[in-house]
Amino acid sequence: MSVVVSLKAVVEEMDVPSDEYHAYLNKNTGELVTIGEEEVNIIESGDSIENYPGWQQEAIRETKDVLNSSEYLPLPSKFDINEYRIMERFCLSVEEEKLRDRLLQCIRGSGAFGRFKNAIHQYGIVDKWFKFRQEAFEETAVEWLESNNIRYTLDTK
Repeated sequence: MSVVVSLKAVVEEMDVPSDEYHAYLNKNTGELVTIGEEEVNIIESGDSIENYPGWQQEAIRETKDVLNSSEYLPLPSKFDINEYRIMERFCLSVEEEKLRDRLLQCIRGSGAFGRFKNAIHQYGIVDKWFKFRQEAFEETAVEWLESNNIRYTLDTK
């Protein structure tokens, strides 16, 4: 019997907005694991695990296991997800021309994410944005799961 993973759980792991953590899926067990950049750096430095507190030693061992095993697949990164592109697609999906143009104007240049956030609050479309964003994350997760031949379920496990 092959492993079946929860799409919801995969999306939740993908939605960790940080460069300091990386999520992986064990393709044999379906376990989702997040490892920290700090532990990756410790392993790469060759520093002795004994120099760290017990809780971190465990995190370092787990990180080493993930990095040294072909059983773990990295989940899509923020570069694979491309949240700017999702924002742009959302703007283009807005039917009202003036609002669509205003939103597109907000996402141009430096500070785009902040202006976009302010605009969706100003125009009362926060819920629409989060629904659109969630669906985009789910699409990315489904594509990734299918490309790695991993079965998934839509349940809330």
